[in-house]
Amino acid sequence: MEIESATQEKAGPLALAWDWVKTLPLIFKNIAVNLVRTTKKLGQDDPRRVMHSLKVGLALTLVSLLYYWRPLYNGFGVSGMWAVLTVVVVFEFTVGATLSKGLNRACATLSAGALGCGAHHLARLFGAKGEPIVLGLLVFLLAAASSFTRFIPRIKARYDYGVLIFILTFSLVSVTGYRVDKILELANERLTTIGIGGATCIIVSICVCPVWAGEDLHKLVASNIERLASCLEGFGGEYFPDPEDHEGNIMASKDDKALLQGYKSVLNLKNTEESLANFARWEPGHGRFHFRHPWKQYLKIGVLARQCAYRIDALNGYINSDLRAAMEFRNKIRKPSKKMCSEASKALKALALSIKTMTDPSAAKSHVENSRTAIDELELVLKAVSLENADLLAIIPIALVASILTEITKCVENIYESVHELSCLAEFKSASVESTVSPEKPQAQVLVLHCGSIKPVLDGHNDHVIITVHVTNEEYSLQTEFSQPPKPGQS
Repeated sequence: MEIESATQEKAGPLALAWDWVKTLPLIFKNIAVNLVRTTKKLGQDDPRRVMHSLKVGLALTLVSLLYYWRPLYNGFGVSGMWAVLTVVVVFEFTVGATLSKGLNRACATLSAGALGCGAHHLARLFGAKGEPIVLGLLVFLLAAASSFTRFIPRIKARYDYGVLIFILTFSLVSVTGYRVDKILELANERLTTIGIGGATCIIVSICVCPVWAGEDLHKLVASNIERLASCLEGFGGEYFPDPEDHEGNIMASKDDKALLQGYKSVLNLKNTEESLANFARWEPGHGRFHFRHPWKQYLKIGVLARQCAYRIDALNGYINSDLRAAMEFRNKIRKPSKKMCSEASKALKALALSIKTMTDPSAAKSHVENSRTAIDELELVLKAVSLENADLLAIIPIALVASILTEITKCVENIYESVHELSCLAEFKSASVESTVSPEKPQAQVLVLHCGSIKPVLDGHNDHVIITVHVTNEEYSLQTEFSQPPKPGQS
């Protein structure tokens, strides 16, 4: 018995190991399937990612010709590798990001290379013993000063990568120049190959299915405003249900719950908006966006949208409260409160459409004015409400909801003013479309009838009718006049 148990103990780990080996194909299969699903989902969510990957491969293939093609290799030699490295570190998803890195790298490399050569020649004036001391001192001073400038907010936002490349290039040129005699030739080869790599990135990024950071920012701000509008629309019907449908609207459906949570994505997009706005400033004019497009105004709208989202977040805490509490007070303020939600939601939808189509946001003005009227109506209702024998603890949450809705309405008004300012700065087209005659149609086909009258001949015992028609290609009107003839004996 002891021998059999010992055999089983020895066979136990071996059996477990063999079972694990047999499950390896299934494990690898599951990993491969999950990888394919994840890759497919990434491509379906944004097909531009697939195109970006192909563009990076194309750019790397082009600069690799500096190594593969013998005439180019004879001219640049090993320095051609700097072009490959430049493509790897410079090529970004959007045109603005690629231009930002490419121009930063080019300017930093050129200035640092020139200073490095100058430092090398200056150090040689101090002899063989003084040269390394002077080079080390210059590297220390410039590296320390450049590193400090990276803490300046404006430089860190737009030129941080350029400062980093400046420190790297100056240090490399200064240090390697101490052991290399042909420092100018070395600097020239590296500058040329880096310029070729950067130019390749910029050309491929702009010419092959470009992805514009400014356009992404434009769409992002509009979609954020739409999300806020959907949340307000859902909250009004959820928290202030109609009395006859009160029992059926106590709990929100799953779709309504998801709709009410849409504001949360707006709260976490500050860094994304700032990054897109920074890259958009580097982009040339394209499509509907000119070179000096007011990208900073989008950031201002984004800040106001987040302020509105934070207030909606506060409202969300009351959505699951007892809707039967203080029904009398809730019903009294239901109409103006729902009107505020509805009109604010309509105003935000109109503003989002205005940004998307780049048209004047005048359509939202009426909704903003209606929301102001709803605030006045709410104030009148609150002044007329009697709180005698009322449960104040039940009324306070409802009053807080009305107060937050008032703040949201004022925030929507601020968003409207910012969008209107954007429309003026960006020269949005007018929303009203005037009717014009198509140039393909001859003018003879246009009906122009200025004035005419029809006076039917009637006998003296019936009414006479005068029909005056005034028709032009700008205005259409029809005027009909009925009159009684004078009776016999009347003047």
